[in-house]
Amino acid sequence: MVVTTQPLVGVILAAGQGKRIAPLSVEMPKPLLPVLDKSIMEWQILDMASVGIRRVYIVVGHLGHKIRSALGDGRALGVQITYVEQSHPQGIAHALLTLESHVDQPMLIFLGDIFLKFNRLQTAVEMLALPEVDGVLIVKHEPMREYIMRNFAVLLDDTGKVVRVIEKPRHPPNDLKGCGVYLFKPAFFDALRRTPRSMLRNEYEITDAIQVYIDDGCRVQVANVVEWDMNMTFPADLLECNLRMLVTSGQTKVISPQADLAPGCTVESSVIGAGVRVLYPISIQRSLIWAGAQVQTRENIVESIVTPERILTSLGGV
Repeated sequence: MVVTTQPLVGVILAAGQGKRIAPLSVEMPKPLLPVLDKSIMEWQILDMASVGIRRVYIVVGHLGHKIRSALGDGRALGVQITYVEQSHPQGIAHALLTLESHVDQPMLIFLGDIFLKFNRLQTAVEMLALPEVDGVLIVKHEPMREYIMRNFAVLLDDTGKVVRVIEKPRHPPNDLKGCGVYLFKPAFFDALRRTPRSMLRNEYEITDAIQVYIDDGCRVQVANVVEWDMNMTFPADLLECNLRMLVTSGQTKVISPQADLAPGCTVESSVIGAGVRVLYPISIQRSLIWAGAQVQTRENIVESIVTPERILTSLGGV
């Protein structure tokens, strides 16, 4: 196998406001939302480090100071982080274009609000290293059509080359879903510069940029290396992601050693963060309690998210 000599860099796009997941995004940028004992971004950076990436660029905007404070220079995660500000968010492609003056190497790009459990991310990295491959889209066969409609559809030709991508399709043409992770060589910036605003949202969409790249004659392929993923669109998605990760990790619950639970308090299929205080002997079931939350209710907590500011209930069915 012939491989590229340039090292891969990591990119996380984390400037969006996340309005639909409010009120959680009022208090915290979506990429810092907790999944078990780490934020989404920490999981992403660890995935990057696992394939040899040591330099990560993070595009920040909404509550960007909290991301800088949480991750620092990246040393604790084994990487070096550079932050780039997107002062006026105009879409994912626009966010990525802010990095053109910083990045001249192949990129592994994550959207900061999507959690993914990979089976072999290295396969996608090796695919991009081939001289005839210009880009790789991380995909999965998705049985839930509504999840494709929330992401994008991918169409291939008989050779496995991507010929078309469709942003948030009303009628998905197949079950192949783009998962919000991309690998591109630096020439992708040329396509980004020539990407028009979309009619859908009047923003610069990365799917439009990918289509420009493909129409330029660049070969884009797919890598089906995802066990499961979760796009954090609504509060219930965050709870579902945590409960699924409990199952994936073989745990029935995660309770921080720095949590203080009242005698007699029971915990089942739940995640409780550091600094949590539960004052009464209640039952906590299928719930997520953020770090620092003070639980003063005498009512049982079931299928809920508890933050330091509020309790979100009626998240059942996840």
